[in-house]
Amino acid sequence: MPDFTCRDCGASFSLPQNVLDRYPGWTPRQCRDCRNRGSSSTPRKAAAKSSRSVAAKDPSTGIFTDGSSVPNPGPGGWGVVYVIDDEIIAERAGHDTDTTNNRMELTALLEALDIIPEGTPMTIYSDSNLAIRTITEWAAGWEKRGWKRKTGPVENLDLVKKVFAGYRRRPELELKWIKAHVGFRWNEYADQLASQWRET
Repeated sequence: MPDFTCRDCGASFSLPQNVLDRYPGWTPRQCRDCRNRGSSSTPRKAAAKSSRSVAAKDPSTGIFTDGSSVPNPGPGGWGVVYVIDDEIIAERAGHDTDTTNNRMELTALLEALDIIPEGTPMTIYSDSNLAIRTITEWAAGWEKRGWKRKTGPVENLDLVKKVFAGYRRRPELELKWIKAHVGFRWNEYADQLASQWRET
């Protein structure tokens, strides 16, 4: 089992191999004691502000996605942040000069599928219930009907097909809805990424 050095207290610590196997390429930076104390010295933890009232429910590990356009349709942006134990492993963002909220949300989900190494179990969070349900509930039926809905064509079909195919190919990943604008730290961070890129 490899040993690591805590950047806060300097102590040597180790993690079980099965934990390290779940997150290839990750180097833990804090021992359990310092992480549990919520040390304020972690440089990037403060990058996204959160409400302490929801801290108990606030996920600290996962891939968080967001996308929006203002007006809708109009200029849009998307953001993705991959986090383990409140440490940013990777992030991506982009924009489109003429798009919609739904296209940006789906684009963020597509990028999330690409940002995490194959075989790594992880939850992908989106605050778009429509995008999550599109992929986890409806897309399979649309595919069986030749990519048609009972009430008409599938909107954003190009992106829906790509996200659905990518999600189906990655059984180790879970797509999950997270409530927006209630202070969940990394959901707010992804929202900031999308907003910043929307305005570029």
